[in-house]
Amino acid sequence: MLWIYSEMNDSYDISQYKNPLFTVDSVLFTVKDQMLKVLLVKRANDPFSGCWGLPGGFVDIGTDDTTDMTALRKLKEKTDIAPQYLEQLQVFSGQDRDPRGFSVTLVYYALIAEQDVASHLETIQDVQWIDVNKVESIPVAFDHQKIIRHAHQRLQQKALYSMVPVYCLPELFTIGQLKTVIETIIGKTIQRKSLIRRIEASDMFEMQDEKVKSGGRKAQLYKIKPGVDIVNFERNLSS
Repeated sequence: MLWIYSEMNDSYDISQYKNPLFTVDSVLFTVKDQMLKVLLVKRANDPFSGCWGLPGGFVDIGTDDTTDMTALRKLKEKTDIAPQYLEQLQVFSGQDRDPRGFSVTLVYYALIAEQDVASHLETIQDVQWIDVNKVESIPVAFDHQKIIRHAHQRLQQKALYSMVPVYCLPELFTIGQLKTVIETIIGKTIQRKSLIRRIEASDMFEMQDEKVKSGGRKAQLYKIKPGVDIVNFERNLSS
């Protein structure tokens, strides 16, 4: 069997086959001023010159050991952002995604704290955090509107059963700030008592000695413990 495989492998020539375009794209969300925003870049080159799109691009097999490395490299090049974590969302593929031919993209997504963005590439006209509710009203490249909608839905689901929303808050935060972020993501109110129970059950946070003024009273500050993983729960948060 090994000999047969070796013979077949020696005769295999990848150039004899048509290969799809393969890219890696990232959907980064943040919450600012009680608005959920997504990070987009304005393309300077065709296809879709002048349109907004997700930061991403082709795998460089000379430098990228994994698609994770591709995602992080492209984010740094195109937006000057280096997120703490990225999670694989889904693969999108098809004949009509890209006018250059059959294309496949592996999409990552994450929720992060708002950061300044910039790009020094000639292929990028602009980089902005854009309100997700405005994405449908601006010109968007490829099928990236569809991808953003899908990532948004996944983020809403995850915000109900995990502590992911805390990753877009500053280092020190209050329960009220976390509650506001979750409500912004899912689009409805949640019970404060349910959130407090979840914070205690997760064992992800350190209560700080200091407090801050909040609505006429002082609110307790919390901080994520170093080295902890995102905690998931069996039940969704109560509204």
